[in-house]
Amino acid sequence: MWRAVCITKRTMRKQLFIAAVLAFGGCKAKSSDVAADNTQKNDRDHAAVPTADNSAKSGTDEEITQKVRKGVMNDDTLSTTAHNCKIVVDKGVVTLVGPVKSQDEVTRVVAAASAVVGDANVVNKLEITN
Repeated sequence: MWRAVCITKRTMRKQLFIAAVLAFGGCKAKSSDVAADNTQKNDRDHAAVPTADNSAKSGTDEEITQKVRKGVMNDDTLSTTAHNCKIVVDKGVVTLVGPVKSQDEVTRVVAAASAVVGDANVVNKLEITN
C-alpha cells in the first residue's frame, strides 16, 4: 500500500510540474505571429465581391440560395473546398466566389447554379487552387 501511495504522489507531482510549465508559458505557441494563408484574399474579396451579408434579403433570393447550395452539396464528386464556396444571390443573380480544386469543380458548381437560375444569371468568380 505504501508503494501505491508513493507512485500516486510521484505521478501527481509530474502532472503538477507539467501543468505549471504550460501555465507559465514554457511551451507557449504564438498563434498571433502566424497569419492565415488566405487573409489578404479574404480582405480583397470582402471589398470587391458581393457577400451574403450585403445581399438582398428577399424570399426569392433566399430560396435560390438554398436550391443552389443543395445542388452543390448533393454533388459527392466535389471537394470540401468546393462545397464551401460562397453563393451570393442578389435580385436573382447568383455570384459564386471562393476556391475550388479544379476546372471540373468550377464546371460542376456553375452547373448547379445554372440549373436553378439559368446560365445568364450566374457570375463565376471561383478560383482554382492547389
